[in-house]
Amino acid sequence: MEKFERIMCIEDDPDILLILDFSLRRMGGFSVSLCAGGVEALEKVDEFRPQLVLLDVMMPGMTGPQTLAKLRDIPSMQDVPIVFMTAKAMQNEVEDLLVYGATGIIVKPFNPVLLPDHLRIYWGHGSGARV
Repeated sequence: MEKFERIMCIEDDPDILLILDFSLRRMGGFSVSLCAGGVEALEKVDEFRPQLVLLDVMMPGMTGPQTLAKLRDIPSMQDVPIVFMTAKAMQNEVEDLLVYGATGIIVKPFNPVLLPDHLRIYWGHGSGARV
């Protein structure tokens, strides 16, 4: 089995990007590609080849669900776990997001110490994993 090393983070809030970078790169030991939005992610995805994508739901321009759809159009991204990040954690909202084809949901605010392990669970177990 391939070693889990590369995570692409797509988030429009620069403060959250800094926290994600620290959590995943420094604490988790991952190679991380930080993207301020869906367009930037689509430009970087082929070169970076993420093994998992952490994707904000509410972003200006291209939303998280729109970005997910565009990523799924890329053949190499069809089976890559994509995990939404959202502040909306009501059960019906989570279920609505999973309908878009996300592997799972990370609720904001998240614990930066636990985030690397949560993403390892999603990567290792695929869709339906709950953290």
